[in-house]
Amino acid sequence: MKTECVADISMNSILAEYNRELFDRYSLLMVETSYGSGNHSITNTEEHLRNYVQKNFSRSLEGRIRNAQTMTSAYCRDARITGTSFASDNNGAVLNRQILAYMKAEPIEHALFEAEENTKRLQDAGFDTTDVEEMARANQEEIDSIELPTYINEDGEEEEMSLANPADEVNSQKGVGVLNLAAGGRYEISGAYANLNEYSSHRSKNKGTGLNDRCEISALDKLLLEQYYFEKCGRYGGELDGSLLKYELEYLCYGENSDWKNLEKMAETLLFWREASNLAYILTSSGKKSAAEAAATAITVVLMVPELEELVKYSILLAWTFAESISDISILLGGGRVPLFKSDDTWQLGFWEMLGFRNNLGKRDCGSGLYYKDYLRIRLLMTSHEDKTKRLMDIIEMDIRLTPGNGSFMIDHCLDTFCGEITVGTSYGYETKIERVYGYEE
Repeated sequence: MKTECVADISMNSILAEYNRELFDRYSLLMVETSYGSGNHSITNTEEHLRNYVQKNFSRSLEGRIRNAQTMTSAYCRDARITGTSFASDNNGAVLNRQILAYMKAEPIEHALFEAEENTKRLQDAGFDTTDVEEMARANQEEIDSIELPTYINEDGEEEEMSLANPADEVNSQKGVGVLNLAAGGRYEISGAYANLNEYSSHRSKNKGTGLNDRCEISALDKLLLEQYYFEKCGRYGGELDGSLLKYELEYLCYGENSDWKNLEKMAETLLFWREASNLAYILTSSGKKSAAEAAATAITVVLMVPELEELVKYSILLAWTFAESISDISILLGGGRVPLFKSDDTWQLGFWEMLGFRNNLGKRDCGSGLYYKDYLRIRLLMTSHEDKTKRLMDIIEMDIRLTPGNGSFMIDHCLDTFCGEITVGTSYGYETKIERVYGYEE
């Protein structure tokens, strides 16, 4: 009975040494086995266990003074940890199990159900598979393959006439990059950088013995995990203090080593989606098709190349789509709304505004639709569960290392469950051994 009581007290005392910063920031209960020393080893925890067991068998101060003996004269002969599970075990299953235990008390936000519905609408419409830029390249190749009339220049040399396609003015801006075009100095972007080789997903990790490393993830569980990400991680427009990378949700999506690169990837995703959506609308707009057709007719009649008319028309429509999409991204980065599907009321750029689109960015809100964070939820839902888990472990390491005494913090040395084997002897020569498994959910 004495041994049972001492084992219970001692093993619970180990669990009471959870990393405080990890709990405060991420609501996770785990023992970081270096205890802030930088020496990551389960032997540290074994030594703690041995000390706790021995202290609970030791005589009181009064007993030592009087040299009084306990009835059993028991003492700790040995204490070992024979089984473990760490946060990163089984591809982060242990971490996810703790997150879900924490999140089970939380109702799922309505925004998550909306994000699921928006994701389905986007995919059903083909916006995640329609490559408008590839269409534009193919259309331009056809234009370039057709010979234009020639003339004799000032030097007496034969030279091909210029097509003077208004789409070329828009297309020439594409090399600037999506984020540079959409932000254009109007919005402040974080310059934070992380050396990913220092973090969990880019190194060999410590592993437990498989003591308690299973976690079955249901569809409902995945929604709870999504909610946890939005609760604990920062993003563009919703940055959190005390974080290394400010755009943590974007890092979950893309895993790049800087805020700029992750936001740039998100901007490229937005461009892909918005171009598909805007092209679907513009091809149904008789007014915009007529404007493009009139410009194409005027150009091809002057050059007497009627076979180019349809190609030039579509090049204008595709360029208009690109310009409108950059406008959409600029609106989103500025905190405005853009609907998944455009209409006459929510379309932003007229024909002439399209030609100088960089001077017409971020000035208007569509008046309805989704915010940047809503599109980010869609992208996060479309990211694999495995990628999000491994990148979340990176983020946890990045942020906890910024806190006092945790400069060498490693998620793969965070203990969740352990098996303790305690051997107790007595001065009468008797011995007993006890083995128990303790964890935060046991």
